[in-house]
Amino acid sequence: MGFLTLAWALAGAGLGFAPPLWLKGIGGGLVALGVALMIAAVFAMWRHHTTVIPHRVPSDIVTDGIYRFTRNPIYLGDVFTLLGFSLLYGSPAGVLLIPVFMAVIQRRFIAEEEKWLGTKFASEFQSWAERTRRWL
Repeated sequence: MGFLTLAWALAGAGLGFAPPLWLKGIGGGLVALGVALMIAAVFAMWRHHTTVIPHRVPSDIVTDGIYRFTRNPIYLGDVFTLLGFSLLYGSPAGVLLIPVFMAVIQRRFIAEEEKWLGTKFASEFQSWAERTRRWL
């Protein structure tokens, strides 16, 4: 939410532009894709009766559904949402924030989550991590 707010604020502070309709369409599609990824991920975690809340130790490892394609569909959904939002509101600065956002997510959440998964579900996590990309 903080990165979305920053992208919006930077666009409003004179660092934005009025995007053409086609760019707004792409932006809206990316936001929809991001939300769909997040919903699919939460549904998969719900089916496995494990937590979706960061910094909580999971009770199960989820490797099916959307998790067959990406190890972090919620964070990937966040990236698509930030990109789409930035396009919708004509915020080039928002687009430039994406690598920063990904680095923050990696350090603040993914590293710890993968450590827990690797400890609690060692062989299954290792196998899944070898065949499934972190982002795309």
